Amino acid sequence: MTAPLTIVGTGMAGIGLLRQLRALDVERPVTLITGDSGDDYAKPLLSTGFAKRLPPERLAARSALEVADQLGAVVRTHTRIDAIDPATRTLHIGEERLSFGELVLATGAAPAVPFAIPDTLAGRVFTINDLDDYRAFHAALDGLGRPARVAIIGAGLVGCEFANDLSAGGHRVSLAAPEDAPLPRLLPEPLGHALGEAFAEAGMELHLGRGLARLEEAGSDIGVVLEDHSAIEADLVLVATGLRPRIELAQTAGLDAGPAGVQVDRCLATSVPGIYALGDVACVDGVNAMYVQPLQASAKALARTLIGTPTPVQYGAWPVLVKTALLPVVALPPLRTPARWRIEGEGRDLAAYAEDEDERLIGFALTGGCVRRKVELARAAPPLLG
Repeated sequence: MTAPLTIVGTGMAGIGLLRQLRALDVERPVTLITGDSGDDYAKPLLSTGFAKRLPPERLAARSALEVADQLGAVVRTHTRIDAIDPATRTLHIGEERLSFGELVLATGAAPAVPFAIPDTLAGRVFTINDLDDYRAFHAALDGLGRPARVAIIGAGLVGCEFANDLSAGGHRVSLAAPEDAPLPRLLPEPLGHALGEAFAEAGMELHLGRGLARLEEAGSDIGVVLEDHSAIEADLVLVATGLRPRIELAQTAGLDAGPAGVQVDRCLATSVPGIYALGDVACVDGVNAMYVQPLQASAKALARTLIGTPTPVQYGAWPVLVKTALLPVVALPPLRTPARWRIEGEGRDLAAYAEDEDERLIGFALTGGCVRRKVELARAAPPLLG
């Protein structure tokens, strides 16, 4: 009999793996364990829901009970795993000891909040990384009974997508970050400025080039005080200052894990036999790509490995499509620092080519009308993992 499989995490990685596995093996016993509600939903929809005025229940495709029924698995929700013991092949859940045959860690990444949040403001300062977070923020917006003044801390992918979404939903958005232009990890600065201009024209307030000094009470408002002593007054604050792989559980098992995630090989195997990792928590052969397409490729490959056909994962040259309707943005960030960025175009229709010392294309970034070149350029760029 095939050894029971336990998957920790029911996000796109965990449920995606189960779906791929069931296409190959409908009999294997599978248990999914999650610390949240276990609803099946598409995470990219979180940063499009406010413009469409979608309540949280509209984002959930299936409940945990429906996942269990339709995919033939045991789903344990709101369950915290304290430790993994590889020697006895057990999970420590309070006083309970749960045995596993093979184990997959799909624990994702958690928001990184690099500053203190005063206790008196805790109910009005949010991160959004899963459907439960969306529920909490949606309820806070509804509770105001009017368009909100939302201060977003961080101008990376998450911050910019939510800024666009909340602004389109009728809220007043202020975007603050220490960098001089939005999307600093995806775009060279001239393209970032083009996005910033589009945001400003839509009515957003941009406070760039200034880090956060502190959050404080300002009467009935939240005071977002920046390093230059200027302040933003807001009803709610959304923190979007990056993600960190959730490696704590892996570390209890003695797995090779660090800031980039749990180290796995091309077959998603960790340093301990029989334990695998995929999704945002996994660093695959030195690459942690926190995007949908690498996650889907990993789930498909790992499903075949788990049925006894070891299948190394490959990542193509998959551009990141940023959900900023105010100015379309597509980027394929280079894996190493380019020798140069070559920029063409005019206005906000810009194309930037990351080139190495031999003038070979190793990445690109596109805005406005130039995004239509994404397929052509992706074919010419090297894969993330060949």
